[in-house]
Amino acid sequence: MATTALAFALPALPAFAADAPADTAAEAQIVDSGDTVIVSARRRSEDVQTVPVAISVVGGQLLDKAGINNFEQLQRYQPTVQLITQNPRNTATTIRGLGSTIGLTNDGLEQGVGIYVDEVFYARPGSALIDLVDIERIEVLRGPQGTLFGKNTTAGAIHVITRAPTFKPEANLEVSLGDKGFLQTKAVINGPLIDGTVAGRLVFGSTRRDGVLYNVTTKTKQNDLNSHILRGQLLFTPSENLSVKIAADYALTDPEGFAQGFVRFGPTLRNANRQFPYLAAQAGYAPASQNVYDRLVDVDGELQAKQRVKGVSATVNWDLGWADFTSITAHRAWNWWPQNDRDYTSLKIRTKSSNNSEQRQISQEFRLASNDVGNIDWVVGVYAFSQRVETNGTEAWGADAARWLIGNTTGTPAVAVPADLLDGYQQEILAVGKTDSLAAFGQLTWQATEKLSLTAGLRYTTEKKTQLYDQVASGGLATTTPQLIAAKNGISRTYTYTAELEDSKPSGLLSLSYKLTPSINTYASYSKGFKSGGINAAGIPTDTAGAPILKSAVLRPEEVDAFEIGLKSQLFDRRATVNVAAFTTSIKDYQANVVDSGLGSIRGYLANVEKVEVNGVELDTRFRITDNLSVYGAVAYTDAKYASFKNAPAPLELQASGNSVVDLSGVDLPGVSKWGGAFGFDYSIDAPFNGIDGQAYLSGDANYRSDWNSDASVSKYAVIEASTIANFRFGYRTPNGLDTYFWVKNAFDEEYLTILTIQQGNSGAIYGQPGDPRTFGVTIRKAF
Repeated sequence: MATTALAFALPALPAFAADAPADTAAEAQIVDSGDTVIVSARRRSEDVQTVPVAISVVGGQLLDKAGINNFEQLQRYQPTVQLITQNPRNTATTIRGLGSTIGLTNDGLEQGVGIYVDEVFYARPGSALIDLVDIERIEVLRGPQGTLFGKNTTAGAIHVITRAPTFKPEANLEVSLGDKGFLQTKAVINGPLIDGTVAGRLVFGSTRRDGVLYNVTTKTKQNDLNSHILRGQLLFTPSENLSVKIAADYALTDPEGFAQGFVRFGPTLRNANRQFPYLAAQAGYAPASQNVYDRLVDVDGELQAKQRVKGVSATVNWDLGWADFTSITAHRAWNWWPQNDRDYTSLKIRTKSSNNSEQRQISQEFRLASNDVGNIDWVVGVYAFSQRVETNGTEAWGADAARWLIGNTTGTPAVAVPADLLDGYQQEILAVGKTDSLAAFGQLTWQATEKLSLTAGLRYTTEKKTQLYDQVASGGLATTTPQLIAAKNGISRTYTYTAELEDSKPSGLLSLSYKLTPSINTYASYSKGFKSGGINAAGIPTDTAGAPILKSAVLRPEEVDAFEIGLKSQLFDRRATVNVAAFTTSIKDYQANVVDSGLGSIRGYLANVEKVEVNGVELDTRFRITDNLSVYGAVAYTDAKYASFKNAPAPLELQASGNSVVDLSGVDLPGVSKWGGAFGFDYSIDAPFNGIDGQAYLSGDANYRSDWNSDASVSKYAVIEASTIANFRFGYRTPNGLDTYFWVKNAFDEEYLTILTIQQGNSGAIYGQPGDPRTFGVTIRKAF
């Protein structure tokens, strides 16, 4: 794997070795052996405390008990993981402040955090929002993982391992009821189909909840929950040395979201008649509320955030004696059908924003790993990946668009702008991108002495990408006035471009690990990673003649240098775990989503930033104070900056009437909380009741994040304030598999925002999504 770093399991992670077949070498396990957690992050079973890899582990039982249903909620236990989302497609997942850019998703940009489920790569960011059901554990690998997890994991990888079929019959049923119409069901059935040869596992999950925002225009609740998932697996074991697992999954989410409410007005350098107070007064408009935590919105456009994620895979594990052979074949598909109201108001500014997208991918990995012979362990393999993404989009403007986005006059000499200039104006886009990638990789660990080990890894990847982008603008008021034509073109214009790129680069790692004592390990590592070049798949700037500026179409690859040192320790007969790590990361040609803030528009497109630097320290602790009480705490400090960004688009407060360029060198990187913390406890006590030897328990957790900025240009108006979210659970479980608990989420009803967005037109209006309010409910789970 890539970088050596801190390994930590949160908190005490009970799991059962029987949940994974012992003869399936590639299926990692968590074994509850005191406070030892066994993982196979390096394709073999190892104590997580001795693995020279940046890895945190959250067990499936904790996920179930804490009600963690997706990656967004996983942040509660991982202070270095941050998920920032406007909707499933526009989702950024970061680790240590790196991984994805802030702003609207551009399909031509790779994600820096790799998301894997059972070793299969999920290429689209929306996959991070599907429900997590029947999970054995989640491994979070921090820092570049470019050897075994692929070149585009410059920030890290999140690996979800589902519970595999077993030959032991079992069934589980879980139902949760809560306020705001919350209803969640989960069901699992598992067992042998042909005794000793074929086993199967079928999983179903469904989540519904009413919207937490009220739309005063449509008189409906919005930002609800509506998701379903179905997964089936078959395990074939024709011999002791061979196993084949066939898996298929289907997930559908269809909420009425994601509306945003008015947060604040931020004055700019524009004339007063081009700013929000004047424009709103002229239109006779006022937001539904001046306080976003009233949870009132007034959008008049249709809202839809429907996505479908599905796939099939085949995993073959063959024990050859001297080595284990693994083959993973997968096909995945992602469909996205959105409807948005991008002006966030009841005005007819932007009346439609819909970018339907369809993605298909196939992948194949062959891997050969040594079988623990001698003092050298190794793994070699090849990996092939192919992807096609097609987007068919429509943007439309209405009767209020001209005054709001252009003004009363335009051009030189100035001419009056008809109020209906943009009424009915629209653009249709077709974007088709293709990626073909092939890689060879190898990694070995040399146990030089009983205490000293050295790990080295290398991956070489070659990749080809192509992109077609075609945009057609039409409609609106017909005019022959040059100034008005130019004004309409400033909103959207017709143009086409094609682009392609090829990359061939190595990535790798070198790490040194030394045992001071049997339970205290030190390590140091260096990782060299890269993220492949990108192609703008959502439009590029045009010149004064309207021709696309083709040099903006292709981005250079990111090159990452990461260093880390740290200490892992278990003390007091493994009752205490204290781990600390310090890291520094430098990224050359950082790929960012910047803004072309021309006349009346905000166009996001991709560009390279000269250099970004991230430095930080992480402290993870866990204490098993008694057999009944365990506590944990994790603190992360992350200092991330634009080290060199001399030609950056100006933040909102520095924008005048035209494009503005500023130097953002030395400014904090957006999307990064400088401080993050996760704290929690779990207490249980034997409590016989009515002749039943049951157990009562109480647990809680709190997550803290300091201020962070939600704008790629780091506007002072886009700062999201610090927040602390606390959750509690109180329950009773019995030996016959019945578990009932009451829960409350956001127990102290903390008011916080999950995203801030600058309204189209640079009027100074800022909109945002408030986080969920306090919710409560009960969960009943029965194992059969």
